[in-house]
Amino acid sequence: MKILVTGGAGFIGSNFMYYMQEKYPTYGLVCLDALTYAGNLATLKEILYKDNVRFVQGDITDRELVEKLFLEEQFDAVVNFAAESHVDRSILTPDVFLKTNILGTQILLDAAKAHGVRRYHQVSTDEVYGDLPLDRKDLFFTEETPIHTSSPYSASKAAADLLVQAYHRTYNLPVTISRCSNNYGPYHFPEKLIPLMIAKALAGESLPVYGKGENVRDWLYVKDHCKAIDLILHQGTVGEVYNVGGHNERTNLEVVKTILKELGKGEELISFVSDRAGHDLRYAIDPKKIEEELGWYPETSFEKGIKETISWYLTHRSWWESILSGDYLEENKRLMETLDKES
Repeated sequence: MKILVTGGAGFIGSNFMYYMQEKYPTYGLVCLDALTYAGNLATLKEILYKDNVRFVQGDITDRELVEKLFLEEQFDAVVNFAAESHVDRSILTPDVFLKTNILGTQILLDAAKAHGVRRYHQVSTDEVYGDLPLDRKDLFFTEETPIHTSSPYSASKAAADLLVQAYHRTYNLPVTISRCSNNYGPYHFPEKLIPLMIAKALAGESLPVYGKGENVRDWLYVKDHCKAIDLILHQGTVGEVYNVGGHNERTNLEVVKTILKELGKGEELISFVSDRAGHDLRYAIDPKKIEEELGWYPETSFEKGIKETISWYLTHRSWWESILSGDYLEENKRLMETLDKES
């Protein structure tokens, strides 16, 4: 099987690349990534030169490039991770999110349709459902929960999901969609909550927490997510949506306090800042469908996963410090030059 993995130099995409390369060494894996600010080619260093791995720098909104790649590789499947994903950035520059997340998805769908791809999988988010009240712990997002977006980011992801479903219904394109809760783990870009707090705590800096820190997220260890996508790709029912959640609800403040405790730092580092516009209160996924149909369960508790995540950041300081300093952009260029010479 040959799989196109878009956004494979990003957080979840890179973890998926490693997971698939290890589990299916006979599969061909082609990573297409634009290497925007959140893409880091150094993340894939350990598998970049494997015989079954190819990296292509490019944007999913570049129709000519995408068409050329599909002609060359004749993909059996597409897994689309490529997306602008930071909510705060979407509030400031929504046009970038609409272009990549909606138009980019359409271009991939067109190519998948034209070249007879056997499975197109869209990696989406629980944020398309909006939020849940803090005082109703009995409520969860299911696949039947109406879409009700809160930010330009979530609106763009919801629009992409609708496009994917439309291509299935109109053109009979074999598609699946997964909507996951908040991921965490290795290679998480350090502007996101958990790696940001780790980096700031290690530097002895103030840890900014929105509002009172009461907002609740359902945390999913990234490797568990990769396993879920693998199952959906191989065994999921065409046309279906699968919610993937971790059963690990925590307030933002609880997450920050856990990080400080693990690092032996005091809670006086916490500072409360003005809340984000349209900040969703609570995300909570009911993964019953994927559990019953595909036998997937989250294997990593938050207590275990956060320890492993912190340990990874402590032993891979050069990875995230190069991002914070901006040096990783030059490293991306050097790695691309090496790949171009070898090809």
